[in-house]
Amino acid sequence: MKRTKTRLALGSGVAALLWAGLAQAQEVDPAAALEPEAEAPLEPAPPPAPEPTLSDQIAAGRLLLEVRARYEGVDQTRTAVLREDGQAFTVRTRLGWETANFKGFKGLIEFEDVRQIGPEHFAVNVPGALTPPLNGADKARYPIINDPDVTELNRAHLTWTPNGALQVTAGRQRILLDDQRFVGNVGWRQDEQTFDSVRADFALGRVKGTYAYVTHINRILGEMRDWDSDNHLLNVTWSPAEALRLQGFVYALDFGNSAINSSITKGGKASGKAWLGLYQVAYNATYAVQSEYRGNTAAFDLDYVAADVAGTFDIYTVKLAYESLEGDGVRGFTTPLATVHAFQGWSDAFVSPGGNKSFADGIEDKNISFNVKPRFRRTWLFNTDLLVRYHDFDDQRTGADLGSEWDVQLTAAITAKLSIALKYADFRREATVPAGTLAPPASRSKAWLTLEYKL
Repeated sequence: MKRTKTRLALGSGVAALLWAGLAQAQEVDPAAALEPEAEAPLEPAPPPAPEPTLSDQIAAGRLLLEVRARYEGVDQTRTAVLREDGQAFTVRTRLGWETANFKGFKGLIEFEDVRQIGPEHFAVNVPGALTPPLNGADKARYPIINDPDVTELNRAHLTWTPNGALQVTAGRQRILLDDQRFVGNVGWRQDEQTFDSVRADFALGRVKGTYAYVTHINRILGEMRDWDSDNHLLNVTWSPAEALRLQGFVYALDFGNSAINSSITKGGKASGKAWLGLYQVAYNATYAVQSEYRGNTAAFDLDYVAADVAGTFDIYTVKLAYESLEGDGVRGFTTPLATVHAFQGWSDAFVSPGGNKSFADGIEDKNISFNVKPRFRRTWLFNTDLLVRYHDFDDQRTGADLGSEWDVQLTAAITAKLSIALKYADFRREATVPAGTLAPPASRSKAWLTLEYKL
């Protein structure tokens, strides 16, 4: 019994000691509570990354590489001089470099080389010229295929973008305005048309515009037929809604070594698109007037009118178009800086003195096109596109029938960087025209097979 009481007393004492020790350990010194906690030593911050230098941004740019191989065949009505079909197999290579942005500036340089592979069974000449072909008088027996051998600086320019509202580009550059009806790069031909120019692109809300001062035109015939110029190009667009886009333009062209192509063109364009249920409807309407500029030619005033409407349902598009280029019997409305291959038929039958696609009596072109983008897709063939167009040409001054043309094109991607195109154009002139009407150009058919690689 004593032993049991002793054990209880010892247990009570031990418990009391443990409780007292725990209470003492949990007491907080008021002075210590006011002292700040010691901070862990900070690791030194990494040094700031150095700003990229000009050489860094040049090296950080991108390679520009394009290779386009093309076969072109031309069968044109024979004459005493033109006695054979034309054939050309050419390869165009473009190689260049575009820098990364450096304090708002970017630079670009690009070289272009066009080479004929095999026999040269074609003539190179200014369309409409009566002089011997530029590649030799013996080539007059062949139709014109204007892809001469050339190696040149295609583009070299510096671009400054101080903010989102302004971009200025100076140097040899590509200029594409709107649908290229008045200013473009003639991208269909192997030697691209570029411009030595100072250009400003500006934007303010829904208003966008381009002004360019051009001193030299690097045309598609190499340096042999380039134009010196004192040209002013202005195009301003206001887009209040998707269904309405209004555009005004002035193109003042003064060519030092091609006075006949000098003119001033002023005009406006309305365009837009809208959805009507499952159908998308798009339209364009353009009017312009062209006259002499700085006394380079005799006085003239010629009108241009164009309108089209297109309806798209799913993968199908049908387009009706009308275009009228006025002529006075001596001179027709011209667009010397345009990508004219896309207009008045791919056969490029209509030409005028000075190398323009025009007609002294003027042209009325009524055409209808059908476009389909099949969903067909294979590993090595996709993004197919088929376009068929029919043109009916009339003399604008007299109303006489001049002829008609069928155009067909099939394009497809073989890989993401390699594409193929098959293209055909067939122009048939009207055999006879009324007295007082200029004779239409000769009948001809053209076929192309193109392979193009773009990096």
